[in-house]
Amino acid sequence: MPDAPILGGSKKAKLDDVAFGAAFNRALVHESVRAELNARRQGTHATKTRGNVRGGGAKPWRQKGTGRARAGSSRSPIWTGGGTIFGPSPRHYTFKVNRKERRAALRSALSVHADRGSLAVFDPAAFDTPATRAAAKLLADWKSPHPPTPALVVLSDEQERVALSFRNLSRVSVLPAQMVGVADIIGAAAVICTQEALDALTARAKGDAARAAPEATGKGPA
Repeated sequence: MPDAPILGGSKKAKLDDVAFGAAFNRALVHESVRAELNARRQGTHATKTRGNVRGGGAKPWRQKGTGRARAGSSRSPIWTGGGTIFGPSPRHYTFKVNRKERRAALRSALSVHADRGSLAVFDPAAFDTPATRAAAKLLADWKSPHPPTPALVVLSDEQERVALSFRNLSRVSVLPAQMVGVADIIGAAAVICTQEALDALTARAKGDAARAAPEATGKGPA
């Protein structure tokens, strides 16, 4: 059974075999990360075509007899100040990733950190009062085989005050367990979390596996 060190002590936290002992699936992780990053794009980019640029209603000169090329509008894309051809327009970049695939990708990302020893648990009680210096020392004292930053701090919804101690640290991101994505986990060199957040991540990663067990016995989903 994999385990993770508890920072500030010599004990270790036991990790779930299903959530933290999965084989790395590169294709699923890549697909999930791409979907998450695409969903964060605003897609508000826009340019004006010749129909949107103001002016150009009158024909600049008559069709024949001037010796110049024919022109129907001064807002033609080949004119200075004209419209843009095939420019970007508002759109969304999201695409669907199946629920089971997302959970499998989450298990792969968590298992990578568990396997290389870059996942740790800490006690949030020491940060009931905001203490950025104590948070920096917690990361600095961690004897991890990998660099402690960029780090991802995962908390439960009830531990908002703990975030105040970590949010000002350089290259440290703080997220609630329900908002953590595969891209956040893969992009971090180290992940530290509270026991409550660890339990929430485990429940998310095991969602389909936990549902499949009662179905196999004929009892249906819980």
